[in-house]
Amino acid sequence: MPSLTDSLGSAPNLSTPFEPGGTPVAPTELPTADDAVAHTLLNCLLREVSGPEHQSVVADGRLLLRLPRRGVLLRVALRRTSLLGAHRFTGPVSEQRDAGWAEVDWRRLAEYTHDELSLRTGVRNEEFLEQIASSHDAIATALAAPRTARPSADRLSAYLDSEQSLLFGHRFHPTPKARTGDPRAWSAYAPEVGAAFPLRHLAVRADLIAEEYADPSAVAPLDQQRADVPDGYRLLPAHPWQYETLSEHPALRAALDSGDVLDLGPGGQPFAATASVRTLYDGETFLKFSLNVRITNCLRKNSSYELSGAVALTHALAPALTDLAERFSGSAVLREPAYRTLALPGADGTPDLALFEGFGVIVREGLPLRLAPGTTPLLAAAVADEYPTGAAHISRLLAGADAQQALDWWSAYLDLLVPPVLAAYFDHGLVLEPHLQNVLVCVDGDAMPAQVLFRDLEGTKLVPDHHTDMLAALPPEVAGPMTYDAQRGWDRVVYCLLVNHVAELLAALADLHPQAEAALWARVRGTLQTYADRNGCPPRLAALLAGVPLPAKTNLLTRWERKADREAGYVRLPSPLAEDILRDTTTGSATR
Repeated sequence: MPSLTDSLGSAPNLSTPFEPGGTPVAPTELPTADDAVAHTLLNCLLREVSGPEHQSVVADGRLLLRLPRRGVLLRVALRRTSLLGAHRFTGPVSEQRDAGWAEVDWRRLAEYTHDELSLRTGVRNEEFLEQIASSHDAIATALAAPRTARPSADRLSAYLDSEQSLLFGHRFHPTPKARTGDPRAWSAYAPEVGAAFPLRHLAVRADLIAEEYADPSAVAPLDQQRADVPDGYRLLPAHPWQYETLSEHPALRAALDSGDVLDLGPGGQPFAATASVRTLYDGETFLKFSLNVRITNCLRKNSSYELSGAVALTHALAPALTDLAERFSGSAVLREPAYRTLALPGADGTPDLALFEGFGVIVREGLPLRLAPGTTPLLAAAVADEYPTGAAHISRLLAGADAQQALDWWSAYLDLLVPPVLAAYFDHGLVLEPHLQNVLVCVDGDAMPAQVLFRDLEGTKLVPDHHTDMLAALPPEVAGPMTYDAQRGWDRVVYCLLVNHVAELLAALADLHPQAEAALWARVRGTLQTYADRNGCPPRLAALLAGVPLPAKTNLLTRWERKADREAGYVRLPSPLAEDILRDTTTGSATR
């Protein structure tokens, strides 16, 4: 097998820019499912396997990437290189053969990835290729589905369109759209096809309901779903897909036969599927349901500790969240003040866990409670998508804007996003998880950022030293999963904030203005430096400004090893944040 140097003559620096002057390189058309899956696999291999092992180079407008254990040299054309190494690909992937270069389809690339990881780790994963195929099927189904455009003047419709526009998913996850089952079975509930549907409602004898709340009024969104609930019963909304999954559970069947549980059928106002699939929205309240369906990595059910943990966090973090809201008026966190579920006794007399977790529903605050007046909320992942899959995409928000206007937009956004996340960690020991799917960008009438909303307390963790008394008051099975030690919490903050979120939205802006990439990173550094100047400069923040490598979560290796997300590791990416690197890059003399 020839080496990379043999193939290229000499190995150029990975940061060598390849961009056609200042001409935008943003795609105007969507890729095929085949190309989307192949490019995503390459992203993962570059970041987690070949890149860290120095088995990749950029030359003549192409990325060359070697899988050393499998003995394969791959290449793909580039639309644009990235200072972070998160390059943009275009067209098919090819492999080097004796007769020259030949195209490789996504199936063969998936097999090569499978083989490389088997040889690297010494173990095999029989699910891996099937999950990649599932993700491909989901993308193909979404691309083929007809979509009904909502009127853009309607803020709720604009918001829901952004939630439902993610046709390709996380571009650094090997199976971003993998789901259990046939796409025809789940497409009625999938955000990518614009799904909206009524909930299934159960009336449950009051003594068989389990719930917790931070305030008694927090369960009102559940009780108000419908009025035909008999005396002595409580209403339990269920996701219809989950009800289908659990409908034959023996304990549930017995409860339905005895009248302890009444199936009221579907009804009430339709709820729309958001990007997470299992969280639904009716314009007033988010309801986060369990789904016994594997989506990307794991079954998306609300574990018992997550049900209690959401309410405990909402209650315990009230002072911290109030402080952050007062100090950073352009940001807010959507609380999760209640849950309700079914507590049918199992054989041992305690609630049957499969039903307790399977029918658990978490109430999350709706947008009207926290949204700044006159703003339109948009999912950050839709704004930052590599492809223009919806009206929220940055290319449409900034249509006609020049590079300076794009930089002004970017500065306004960073000022809203970055400081509250840093203050949450440094001042309150609170690890927010502000990745692209957990943040809403709220824009004013001129499409300028006016507010950011953070959501999903499942990913929010506590640094124990800041919350000793609160954690000690909780059951260990609830308190344990709510914590990260200080270093792991910092890695999570930096990964979610800078690598997953800021870098990806920056990349979408750089597609529009390729020569502005270094200036965009300089604005990120400036925002961090301003926070440091105003609030002291803790050692971890000083290291970030000095250009220490950035942590990137190993989605490919975590999926391969079948680990829980909490156990995911990190690879370290060369940082574009150091002042000297940005200065040299701006003057065209980058040596990194």
